[in-house]
Amino acid sequence: MESMGKKKARPRRSFTSEFKAEIVELCRRGDRSVGQVAKDFDLTETAVRGWVKQAKVDGGERDGLTSSEREELAVLRRENRRLREDVEVLKRATAFFAKETR
Repeated sequence: MESMGKKKARPRRSFTSEFKAEIVELCRRGDRSVGQVAKDFDLTETAVRGWVKQAKVDGGERDGLTSSEREELAVLRRENRRLREDVEVLKRATAFFAKETR
């Protein structure tokens, strides 16, 4: 009864940018639909549609953040988070030492 209606979660896979570019090219040729390409390569249709959409953004055919901009944004967010943590540590240290000097 438990397995009815629930699909087993697929393990997360990663793909090279070359592989993604080949899949996008297959979709752009128009020989097969996005759904058919996804099925042929055992990919999710959502992932393939996302790759096609990102390729259009990178190619200037669509508005949005390019892949390099997304990567830069992720790096900046990680750095910002690390700096906020550093500031928090310094605040705690300042409060600790201010209490000790009284």
